[in-house]
Amino acid sequence: MAPEPVFKAMQCEGREWITLFSPEAISLYDYIFTDAMTWTDHKGRRMRLWIPEETFVENEQQFMNMLVSKIEAVLSQEPVDIHVNPTFLPPAIADKYDELWTEERMDRVIKALVENDVALEINARYHIPSLTFIKRAKDAGVKFTFGTNNGGSDDLGRLEYCLKIIKEVGITPDDIFLPRPTGEKKVMKMGLPAKITG
Repeated sequence: MAPEPVFKAMQCEGREWITLFSPEAISLYDYIFTDAMTWTDHKGRRMRLWIPEETFVENEQQFMNMLVSKIEAVLSQEPVDIHVNPTFLPPAIADKYDELWTEERMDRVIKALVENDVALEINARYHIPSLTFIKRAKDAGVKFTFGTNNGGSDDLGRLEYCLKIIKEVGITPDDIFLPRPTGEKKVMKMGLPAKITG
């Protein structure tokens, strides 16, 4: 891949990825991205939010408070460039998206994005974040990327949701994330945490 004129990306799955790679290895990639869809709850249960059998929502408000705290921890402690699948909710509560993603919760995540210089993916597959969230993020100066989290060619699509958002929000080239220069990689500046807290 080295001689090819393409960006090389590293997808970091789960919170344990920080123990599996050295900063030097990570810095070989043009950018790294992760989400907050895999984490351990207050009872020590590892959850993968897209799998109903592995997601525990016993109290919706408590779950949302944990989710927002986990997102803040990921964005502030992991040397990531792009937060993907943002604002994803598990199937059990996905239909309450607008109710559960309150202004206060949105603003906490947006603040963490800005303070840690992390771009926000607009996801074409899940149609997230919401238009309201994206407008607030743009007003705060967040940079954007477009993605799909597709599982195969049959759900790849043509970024229809992203194209719609570009028009409705007025996203311009200046709002788009670009990889950092070699000497400016986040992982080489902040290193890797021993573990993720929060």
